Amino acid sequence: MESSIYVCLLSILLFCHIIPFTHSFNSSFQPRCHDDESSALLQFKESFIVNNTFDDCYPKVESWKLVKGERGDCCSWDGVQCDEETNHVISLNLANSCLYGSINSNNTLFRLVHLHTLNLAWNDINLSQIPSQVGRLSRLTHLNLSFSGLSGQIPQQIFNLSRLISLDLSLCFHGLKLHKPSFKDLVQHLTNLKVLHLASMNISSKVPELLANFSSLESLSLSDCVLQGEFPVGIFQLPNLKILDLSYNRDLKGYLPPFQLKSALKSLILSGSNFVGELPSSFGNLAYLEELDIDRCNFTGKIPYSFRNLSKLVYLDLSHNHFSSSISSFSWVGNPNKITTLRLLGLNLTGEIPSWLMNLTQLSEVNLGRNQLTGPIPSWLMNLTQLSVVYLGFNRLTGPIPSSLAKLSKLELVYFRNNQLSGKIPFQIYNFTSLSELALSSNELHGSIPSNISQVKNLEVLDLQSNNLVGSVELSSFLQLKKLTFLTLSFNSLTLITKTSTNASTPDFLVLGLAFCNLTEFPRFLHNQDMLESLDLSSNNIKGEIPSWMCSISTNSLDYLNLSHNLLTGFEKDPAVLQWAKIRILDLRYNRLHGSFPLPPQSTSSYLISNNKLVGKVSALLCNLSALEILDLSFNNLSGRLPHCLGNLGDSLSLLDLRRNNFNGSVPSTWRNGCKLKMISISYNQFQGQVPRSLAKCSSLELIDFGNNHIIDSFPSWFRNLEKLRILILRSNGFFGLIDRPQTKGFSNLRVIDLSHNNFTGKMPSTYFEMWDAMKVINASLMTYMEDSMFPHDWYNPFTNYGQYDYSMIMYNKGLELEYRKIPSILTAIDFSNNKFEGEIPDIIGNLQQLYLLNLSNNLLNGHIPSSLANLTELECLDLSRNMLSGKLPPELSKLTFLSSFNVSYNQLEGPIPRGNQFDIFESNQYEGNKGLCGAPLKKKCENFEASPQERSNVVEDDDTGSVFEFKWMIVLIGYGSGFIFGVVVGHKIPRKKHDWFVKTFGRKRQHRSQRVNRRRSRS
Repeated sequence: MESSIYVCLLSILLFCHIIPFTHSFNSSFQPRCHDDESSALLQFKESFIVNNTFDDCYPKVESWKLVKGERGDCCSWDGVQCDEETNHVISLNLANSCLYGSINSNNTLFRLVHLHTLNLAWNDINLSQIPSQVGRLSRLTHLNLSFSGLSGQIPQQIFNLSRLISLDLSLCFHGLKLHKPSFKDLVQHLTNLKVLHLASMNISSKVPELLANFSSLESLSLSDCVLQGEFPVGIFQLPNLKILDLSYNRDLKGYLPPFQLKSALKSLILSGSNFVGELPSSFGNLAYLEELDIDRCNFTGKIPYSFRNLSKLVYLDLSHNHFSSSISSFSWVGNPNKITTLRLLGLNLTGEIPSWLMNLTQLSEVNLGRNQLTGPIPSWLMNLTQLSVVYLGFNRLTGPIPSSLAKLSKLELVYFRNNQLSGKIPFQIYNFTSLSELALSSNELHGSIPSNISQVKNLEVLDLQSNNLVGSVELSSFLQLKKLTFLTLSFNSLTLITKTSTNASTPDFLVLGLAFCNLTEFPRFLHNQDMLESLDLSSNNIKGEIPSWMCSISTNSLDYLNLSHNLLTGFEKDPAVLQWAKIRILDLRYNRLHGSFPLPPQSTSSYLISNNKLVGKVSALLCNLSALEILDLSFNNLSGRLPHCLGNLGDSLSLLDLRRNNFNGSVPSTWRNGCKLKMISISYNQFQGQVPRSLAKCSSLELIDFGNNHIIDSFPSWFRNLEKLRILILRSNGFFGLIDRPQTKGFSNLRVIDLSHNNFTGKMPSTYFEMWDAMKVINASLMTYMEDSMFPHDWYNPFTNYGQYDYSMIMYNKGLELEYRKIPSILTAIDFSNNKFEGEIPDIIGNLQQLYLLNLSNNLLNGHIPSSLANLTELECLDLSRNMLSGKLPPELSKLTFLSSFNVSYNQLEGPIPRGNQFDIFESNQYEGNKGLCGAPLKKKCENFEASPQERSNVVEDDDTGSVFEFKWMIVLIGYGSGFIFGVVVGHKIPRKKHDWFVKTFGRKRQHRSQRVNRRRSRS
């Protein structure tokens, strides 16, 4: 008995030793991986380069080697998984594996026909198309090629993958397309999908209604797919849908339906689409919602009260919609205590920063920018200890920056730009140990920059421009911040001390704004800057030539360079073509540059070199600048004929300013269909010939100024087809003949027309007066200026305070030649003076109630002055002198309380001069040459005349005792090199710091009364 038990135990022990031995023997000589699949994988590996320079990637294929033993088994290689029973490779996951190369139809990848899962995301499959051989992998259930650099049309063979439940082709960036086959074809064949991600694919079609039948669909991402039409509302009702991303499809329309109580939605992203209507009251039924982003849609109405039920909400962005709710209406946000990101930008919210924010104890980002919030920045923000981003820019916040913010140890971004904050920059700034961005520009901060700024070691962005900061600042304190890439100190009262060795270690800057910093030379540290994208050294006192080394910095990266308003005389080495290969905006205005015209690089979109001393001709090579949008050569001494090919730039050119040069010959006449020109100003040159008819193709024209040339032509009535035309100046040329009655309507947006000093004849063009609708409506509630952006739409502009190109013009106003460097959008003017117009002044002029200036002097007009002119209640300048007008001055003209310049001299008028209001300040020379006029200010008294009660009641108070009215205009007289006078409108409130800088730069502070203006004018 015992022996049998012993034998049994011995047998068991022997068997236990044999099993591991046998397994070891089999594993050495019979690897699980099939030879053909192992070979296919190795050949696939060899078709790529492993590029370890990619960020955060791990090269899985480096483990793929054929050796005996366990390591030779491809089923054990990184990223490879085999079936437990068949040993076939069923999963290949090489996401983010540092692969660089191409895939073609011969690639051995397509021999792995047993694959269920293929993931090549986050590699660089170098502009390859998806090969048609992908159809051989018919057993695939999961295919992920996102972020892989693929391009081209999706092959029809992808329809063979009918088992797919997850397809991700998102964000390949180089342009995957789904046209033929179409999006509709795709969903008709792949009906088992649970996950469909096609973000950034060019689809350019509607969303198929069939998707609303995909009851298993859990995640749908169609962001930035050029989708069109109306989104099928049934997709919102899919029972298992958790993620829906339709963002950045501007032409995709839709609305939100009532939501079911058991909706599974966790993430709803509609930002940048065209969804409209109100948010449904059933929004609170989305009990699982964690992320809601509807930024830049067109939603209206009130925020539903049911939002307070969204207890799982973590991310909320309602920005840039049209809700009627106030900031207090968002108090429901204080209930969900899990919110980490709150964005309520651009909702026109008013009031103070709400205290209910204190309830969001997990908040890491709060963004209330671009509203109208007032009051101080609350100190209780320090209680939100998880805050890393505080964005309150573009509001009306006042008071100091709370020093208590320094207690927020996780704070990374502080954005308070464009407010009315005052006080000093907190000295406690050195406590911001995690701070990477500090943007305080365009406020009213004063005092000095804290000396301990250099202790904020993680700072990358420091934006302090356009404040009232003072004192001397050592540049070295900023150069110690080795991570700093963005530094703007412009438009303060700082003196920047730049004594730094060119060999010193400096940060690699991307953006530098050092305008108005009292610099007298180019900072030497720029020698080492090779990555600059934006550099502003304008409004300093930098003298002499631009050194050669300056023209060699950041030649492959510089995008914006502003050297305007300095004392530069030229280039140390005169360049045939400037060498910044990627520059788009080059501003050299208001210097003393002499010599020939320097040609900008071909990349240039805005070239501004006005107000210098350039001479010679403009090279025809300028026509090679196919990207040119703004060209300003005005106020130089350039001469000769313009290159005939300049009109060929109409496909890109929007602003052309050639004023005050010596150009001659004909105006470029080769403007083509599709011309984008908005402004053409060629006044004060010697151009000849006729107005080029091809300008009629430039349908975007807003300003045409051909004044002071030698153009001989009839009135270009065909300009009436330019629907956007607002300013037309033909002054001082040889225009002649009648202004014919127009056959069709037009000129409805015309606000300024100057035909003075020509040879026009016949009666005043009353039919045109009927057409000038923009001069009829008084709307001075919001005063803006005519301008155009100097920056392309795709360019982040750190210089928003002075990044606009202002339209400008020269006009006669109140007897003075004025240069309007900024043209107010409300300015309206008619100047027909110094022609040979005859007949009566049409009554219909009285309908142009927005008119500010009317000058009909030096013509052959006769008849009475129409009393309808009293309807021009905004009129400030009226000149009817040197005509043959007769009769009395209408007493109703005394109602024109803004009239500050009036002249009816040298006519045949008679009777009493009106009294009251403005007529008590006009001088006798404004009436001389009319023998029949009487009354003050003339010495001739009127017999048997007594002022009416109305006229006596209109008498204005004396200037020293108070004013019952205030003029809306001012004229700033400045010493200008060419002797011109500068005119500016002040009906628009200008922030104090900008106004002070503006006055300091351009002239004296405003004067409200015409007496003061006249006294200053006489002194000048």
